[in-house]
Amino acid sequence: MKILVACEESQAVTIEFRKLGHEAYSCDIEPCSGGHPEWHLQQDVIPLLKKKWDMILAFPPCTFLTVTGNRWFNVERYGDKAIKRHKDREKAIEFFMLFVNADCPRIAIENPVGVMSTNYRKPDQIIQPYEFGERARKKTCLWLKGLPLLKPTNIVSMGEILDGGYSVGASAHYARDENGKIIAWNDPRTAKIRSKTFPGIAKAMAEQWGKTEIDT
Repeated sequence: MKILVACEESQAVTIEFRKLGHEAYSCDIEPCSGGHPEWHLQQDVIPLLKKKWDMILAFPPCTFLTVTGNRWFNVERYGDKAIKRHKDREKAIEFFMLFVNADCPRIAIENPVGVMSTNYRKPDQIIQPYEFGERARKKTCLWLKGLPLLKPTNIVSMGEILDGGYSVGASAHYARDENGKIIAWNDPRTAKIRSKTFPGIAKAMAEQWGKTEIDT
């Protein structure tokens, strides 16, 4: 199948589909960090949605969609900054809906628990990393079209709960750099580290969704 993995610089999902022989391409405005620039389309994804794909897997930015930052939208308290965040959220919602309305038989859109459950609809399922062999907790919503629900592959310990309610492996406060050093929650690298798809989930997506038949 010809597959577009949108908003993915890590190439975690792209690589797993490539292992199974699919023509998968990651796309992001940032350069890829997965080591396969030949499979990476570094550009705005919107024009690519007009092309023909057998499957689109989208990981749109969640900064303005997640409910964890709702307090920053309080206009009375944060004034112009909050007003700007509301406008940014509106743009984020419009971007999310571009994937929903894409002309493709198989679509999966991933995002944490957030406003799309009310602005669009509730997700088809919510998965956890610990259901796929990853010792971490991080609720992940999936909106699906033409694809089956992901089945857990290896349920393991949920992981120790750390400060802030996060768990080992999923905490922004415990993100580490390439040398294993803990970096601060507000370090620009932290968001990128936390946005990467867990290997166990990426593998499950490829192995389970890569077997769906192409419509004739």
